[in-house]
Amino acid sequence: MIRVLVADDHRLVRAGLISLLEADADIQVVGEAADGQQALGVAAATTPDVVLMDLSMPVMDGIAATRMLLAELPGTRVVALTSFSDRQRVTDILAAGAIGYLLKDSRPDELLAAVHAAADGHAPLDPRVAAALLPAREPPLAAQLSDREKQVLRLVASGLANKQIALRLGITESTVKVHTGNIFRRIGVADRTSAALWAREHL
Repeated sequence: MIRVLVADDHRLVRAGLISLLEADADIQVVGEAADGQQALGVAAATTPDVVLMDLSMPVMDGIAATRMLLAELPGTRVVALTSFSDRQRVTDILAAGAIGYLLKDSRPDELLAAVHAAADGHAPLDPRVAAALLPAREPPLAAQLSDREKQVLRLVASGLANKQIALRLGITESTVKVHTGNIFRRIGVADRTSAALWAREHL
C-alpha cells in the first residue's frame, strides 16, 4: 500500500486529488495539508511514502517545505504537482530534493502512474517539464551573423579582397577587416578559403 500526503492550498483541488488517489486499490491517502508548514506537521505524524506537493502555497511554499520535509524524512518521495513549468521553479524544487514534477493538467492515469513510479524510486517528470531542463539550444551559426556580416561573407566567398568589398559596400577597409575577424571567430574558421567554403554550405 502506497501512503500518500496531498499538500495544496485549494480545497477543491485537494478533494479531487484525494478521490482520484483513493480509487486506486494500492494507494491510501494518509493526510492533507493546505500550506507547506502544515504539510511538515502532517508528514511527521503520518510518515507518507509519497507527498504530492503544490509549489505556490501560503505560510511556506512547496520548495521550502520539500527541503525541510526531506531533512526529517529522507525516505519520503516528493512529487511536485503544480501549474508552473518554468525552468527556475523546476530546478529549484528538484534541487530541494523532489523526485518528480507533474503539471496539474496531467491526465488522471498519468498522475496515478507517477505516484506508483515515485514509490518505486523512479523519477516521474512531465515531458513538458523535462523539456524545460534541456540546455537552451543555440541558434544556427548563420542566424548569429548580422545582415552586414552575411553581405561581407558572401563577397569573401566570391573571391573579393577587403579593399574591393569596402568599395562595393561603401564602407572603409578597416571596417571590412573588423567584420571578417568577427565572422571568422563566430563560424570557427581561420582563413578566407575556409570561410568561403562555409559560406557556400550555409548561406
